[in-house]
Amino acid sequence: MEARVSQQNPGQLIQVPNTLRLKVGGRFGAIDPSAIAKAEAALKSLSGNFAQWLQDEVSKLEQARQRVRAEGSTPETLESLYLRAHDLKGLGATYEFPLITRIAASLCKLIDDKEKRTGASMALIDAHIDGIKAAIRDDIKTDDHPVGKVLVTELERRVTETGV
Repeated sequence: MEARVSQQNPGQLIQVPNTLRLKVGGRFGAIDPSAIAKAEAALKSLSGNFAQWLQDEVSKLEQARQRVRAEGSTPETLESLYLRAHDLKGLGATYEFPLITRIAASLCKLIDDKEKRTGASMALIDAHIDGIKAAIRDDIKTDDHPVGKVLVTELERRVTETGV
């Protein structure tokens, strides 16, 4: 049996109305610029605490490193180190140190694979942690800084060379 397409009615295009805007807009309303301004002001008022909060996170990373040194490179000690690095990866830019976010991301990449992390170079792990601490000490916030650029580029290159 052969199917035939009618030449009289080749098809119809049906326009479905886009009701998403109505649903979202009606439910949440428009974004209030004054609410955004208030949120930005609140964040700015907290920025005075950023240095201490960042130092607290780096202290946790350092404690995790000391645990690795004391107990060895075990799945548990390296998981703790990974979690601290991952926290800094997320918080560095928030605390106005995007360079720390990038260094911590490189460290996370180095020890991300649970199956391979116990074989990660402790010297390279130390270089990342020491780099984070140096960035804070010398107030190097971005990779626009010549030292920050060289530091993060070299760390990332070394991690890439490890094949992770």
